[in-house]
Amino acid sequence: MLFSKGIDLQPGDVAPDFVLEDESGVEHRLSDFQGQPVVVYFYPKDDTPGCTKEACAFRDDYPRFEELGVRVFGISYDTPKSHRRFKAKYDIPFTLLSDSDKSVAKSYGAAGLIFPKRVTFIIDESGKVSKVYEKVSVTTHSTEILDFLRAEGNIPAEWPELENN
Repeated sequence: MLFSKGIDLQPGDVAPDFVLEDESGVEHRLSDFQGQPVVVYFYPKDDTPGCTKEACAFRDDYPRFEELGVRVFGISYDTPKSHRRFKAKYDIPFTLLSDSDKSVAKSYGAAGLIFPKRVTFIIDESGKVSKVYEKVSVTTHSTEILDFLRAEGNIPAEWPELENN
């Protein structure tokens, strides 16, 4: 089977905790970020066309995520060294995490035999899943997340309307 059976996590479920290394070898534990919203997005592979478009869209919208105090984690099976090159090449400001043993992707239902599925989870301040995106447009996904956060009341009303990239 190329991918796991499907996404079992639904809004309201507690997000599985994890500890993964970033591009610099620093470990990040999801539960350390309780009290702030977190975007966890799984993507297939560093420096491939779709993954680059998705990462660059998050990069371009990243100041808005920062202003909201939203942490963004991109997760793939790539090594920290691969993540370092990818971040440097495209000036990616957020954290990329290495799930080389596929354990986190499996716990989120995002595992694939060769690559993880392209799927995103928004995790609220209490550590619960608030939204799951199984269908993702790589060019407009980050804006779609910001629109969701706006609808949930997490974006100040004075912000200008978001434009799709």
